[in-house]
Amino acid sequence: MGGGGSDVAQLPVFDLGPFLEKCILGGQEPDEEIKKQCEGLAQCLKDTSALVVKDPRCPSSDNATFLDMLERYYEQPNEVKRPDERPHFHYQVGVTPEGVEVPRCSMDPACLKEIEKQPEEHRAHVPKGADPKWRFMHRVGPRPAETKFKELNAEPVYPEKFPEWEGNMTMWGTKMLNALEVVAEMAAIGLGLDRKAFVDKMRNGPHLLAPTGSDLAKYQDVGTVFAGYHYDLNFLTIHGKSRFPGLYIWLRNGNKTPVKMPEGCLLLQAGKQLEWLTGGAINAGMHEVVFSEGTKGAVAKAKEEGRSIWRVSSTLFGHIASDATLEPLGHFATDEAMAKYKKCCAGDQVQEELDTIKLKPNGLA
Repeated sequence: MGGGGSDVAQLPVFDLGPFLEKCILGGQEPDEEIKKQCEGLAQCLKDTSALVVKDPRCPSSDNATFLDMLERYYEQPNEVKRPDERPHFHYQVGVTPEGVEVPRCSMDPACLKEIEKQPEEHRAHVPKGADPKWRFMHRVGPRPAETKFKELNAEPVYPEKFPEWEGNMTMWGTKMLNALEVVAEMAAIGLGLDRKAFVDKMRNGPHLLAPTGSDLAKYQDVGTVFAGYHYDLNFLTIHGKSRFPGLYIWLRNGNKTPVKMPEGCLLLQAGKQLEWLTGGAINAGMHEVVFSEGTKGAVAKAKEEGRSIWRVSSTLFGHIASDATLEPLGHFATDEAMAKYKKCCAGDQVQEELDTIKLKPNGLA
């Protein structure tokens, strides 16, 4: 994924600064103005499964430093990147080569039927086989001292030729995770839950900075699908701006919209764990990444300017802690919601999803 916000009329920009200054740094309880902003933010998640936010702690220059390094990493020959693979840890750390991750929808008859019913102008590309994208997974934040899900909380991988890797990954990953946690608090307030309802469950979660890499020299046909139609299995996903367009999201009303994020902003998308905790009040957002006419134009411009033509996403997956419980919270815990979103361990939900998208090798518990 990666990229950023559709038309401002559909996805307004929420400034996290006032909440950060008053309620987190200032230690105050939310006033009426802040509560109103929180309600607007929560409603946007309900309506679109997505948000565009601005966090004063996340400047564009830091995102650029991150993208520069990842472009250099992905430009390396495949044989240099392969030692960074960790398939025995479900590819939850290190590099995932192209042709490994399979969109869940491609094996889900209900999802394929959903695509079939979509109006032509809002129809997703039918996922066919594994995605032709690379991905690097890097853990962000502390891990639990004890967990039943050790493979979801593995030690990070550091590519040999990048001494700056740990510093840059930690810098940008921590900043995006901090922004995500502010959104989690504001969303909880706006949804009528305890302010810490989500962030308490995120503590020591298997959060992953997970930039994708798509080779736009190798795959340059309009319509090439780099990430097939899917939702994210985690709690909230946050992106800095990518240098190439191609991300499309589906709003709750079924409309497909391209992502064009304002400079200096971040895009968030609701994942399956947030859907679970809200009993479906917020849906996990469907999206895909495709080589579009806009991508083609951006590639031509990058070539003219001598820049990299690897499309790198600036993506972090925020998770509920592996050993925490997933179930509809507070007033979302209706009989109907509890029947559909059964109580389970977040780690079990993640492992089931990884198995489905072919990131959990056969024979691993």
